[in-house]
Amino acid sequence: MKKSTTNSRILHIFMMISLLFLGLILYMSYFELYGKGPIMANSYNRRLKANEEDIIRGQVFDRNGVLLAATEVKEGLSNRSYPYKNLYAHVIGYNSDLYGKTLLEAAYNDTLLGINASGFMGNMVSLIKGEEKTGNNLILTIDHNLQLKARELLGKRRGSIVAINPKTGEVLAMVSTPDFNPNEASLEENWGSISTNENSPLLPRAVLGLYPPGSIFKVVSAVSAIEEGFIDFKIEDTGSVVIDGKTFSNAGGKAYGELDMTSAMAVSSNVYFSMLSEVLDPKALLDTAEKAGINKNINFDIATKKSSIESVIKSKTEFAATVIGQGKLLVTPLQMALISSGIANNGVIMKPYLVKSISDKNNFILSNTFSRKLYKFTDSNTAELIKEMMIEVVKNGTGKEAAISKIVVAGKTGTAQNEKLIEGNGNDHAWFIGFAPADDPEIAIAVIIENQEQGGGQIAAPIARKLMSEWIKNSEKQ
Repeated sequence: MKKSTTNSRILHIFMMISLLFLGLILYMSYFELYGKGPIMANSYNRRLKANEEDIIRGQVFDRNGVLLAATEVKEGLSNRSYPYKNLYAHVIGYNSDLYGKTLLEAAYNDTLLGINASGFMGNMVSLIKGEEKTGNNLILTIDHNLQLKARELLGKRRGSIVAINPKTGEVLAMVSTPDFNPNEASLEENWGSISTNENSPLLPRAVLGLYPPGSIFKVVSAVSAIEEGFIDFKIEDTGSVVIDGKTFSNAGGKAYGELDMTSAMAVSSNVYFSMLSEVLDPKALLDTAEKAGINKNINFDIATKKSSIESVIKSKTEFAATVIGQGKLLVTPLQMALISSGIANNGVIMKPYLVKSISDKNNFILSNTFSRKLYKFTDSNTAELIKEMMIEVVKNGTGKEAAISKIVVAGKTGTAQNEKLIEGNGNDHAWFIGFAPADDPEIAIAVIIENQEQGGGQIAAPIARKLMSEWIKNSEKQ
C-alpha cells in the first residue's frame, strides 16, 4: 500500500514537471515566432546597442537618390548625420544613444542594422571578406524638392502638409511644424527646451496630431448623402437655422438663398449641411466615415493616431455639428489626405507608404513596396459627383485661392473651431484638401495651419496651390 502511494506521488510530480516543460516549450516557440521581434527591434535594447558598435547603420535616400541620413565614422566612433537637419525630423526621426530612436529610424531599425535575413547574409559575406558590417538602406517615396517646398510654405507657423500620389499611395511630402534638429549634438544641447516647449516640436503632427476637420468633412457628409439618395436635396439658406434649439449659422451670417448640394459645397454652407442632417441617417454617416478609415488604425510605416467619430450620436444638434465637421470628431492630416486621395482615385483609397524600396550597401535592391488598395471609400460614380463639386469650390467658391492657371483643381476649404477658442484664447484652424489635375490626378494634398485669424480659403488654399503647382511643373519636365 505504501509503495503504491509513493509511486502515485512520483507519477503526479512527473506529470507536473512534464506539463511545466511543455508550457516552457510552447512559450519559447511562441516567443521565437511572434514575441522576439518587438524586443529585438526596441531602440533601448542593450544588445542592439552593442551590435550597432560593430555595424555601420544603413543610409536613407529620397526617391531620386538624395542622401537624407547617413552614419559617419571618425576615429572608430560612429555618428548618425542628418544633412538637412530639421527637414526630416518628423519623417526619419532621430537615432540617439541617449534618447533612443523614433519614426523610420525606430520602425526600420533591424533593416538599417542589417539584422534581418538579407542583411545577415550580407554581413556574413563581409565578415568572411574582412570588411566592415553594414546595414541596409531605405529609399523613400518622398521627393526632396517637394519636401523643401512644403517646409518653406509652412514657414514659422504651426501645422502640417501631407502630399500623396492618389493612384499609388506614395507619400511625396510630409512636413510638420514646429520641428527640431535631430543631429546628436544639437539634440543633446537643446533637449530640455525641445521637450518642454508648449508648441510640441517633437510631435509629428501629420500622423499624431488630432484636429477637428471643420468644413473639409462636408466631403464625407456629401458622399454619405449621395449614397443614401439625397443628391437632389435643396434648401433656402437664410443665413442660420435652428436644429433642436441650437442655432447653426454660416460664416459671417451670410444668406445664400436657394442651394443644392453643389452650390452648398462651393460656398461651404453650414445651414445646408445642418439641414441635411435632419434627413440623413447617423448610422449611414458613421459607415461612410469608417469606410474612409476613420475609427481605424492606418497600416503605415510609422505610428499614427486613429482618427475618430462618435459611434453613438446622442442628439440632433450633436449630429448636425458632426455633419458640418465639428462635434466629437477628430482627424489627422494624413487621414484627410487619404480622403482627398480616395475622391481623386475613383473612390479607392490606396495604402499610404513612405519606404519605396530597400537596398544593400552595394545599392542592390532587396525588396520593393507595391501599391495596393487600403479602403473602398465609395463607388466611382459618387466619387465623380464629389469631384465635380470640389472643382466648383475652386472655380467659383471658397477655394479660389487654390486655382492653378490652365490646370483644373478640385478642393475643399475648412475652418475648424479650436478647442482653446472656448477658453478665450487661440484662433480657428485653417484647412484645405484637394488634388490636381482633376481630370488625371497626380497629387492629393491636405494642409492644416493652426490658430489663424483667417479661414482655410485665405491661408491653406494658397499653400496647396503652390505645392501642387510645384509638383505638376516638375513632373512635366521629367
